[in-house]
Amino acid sequence: MGKTPKTPKANEKVTWDTPQGKTKGTVEKVVTSTTKVKGHTAKATKAEPQVLVKSDKSGKKAVHKPGELKKG
Repeated sequence: MGKTPKTPKANEKVTWDTPQGKTKGTVEKVVTSTTKVKGHTAKATKAEPQVLVKSDKSGKKAVHKPGELKKG
């Protein structure tokens, strides 16, 4: 297996890819338990955390795996 991606911290600026293109936003918090956002269930654990982000453009929230996010 490859290197485990670093999990961003709350308030960090990040970017991620969407079907509409690259999106910028801010990390709201790191999720370590099953969480629902916009009807999607993120099955996060302490061993495999996921990241709740808020889009700067739309204000919408989403949960992503750390490997899907880039600092910026």
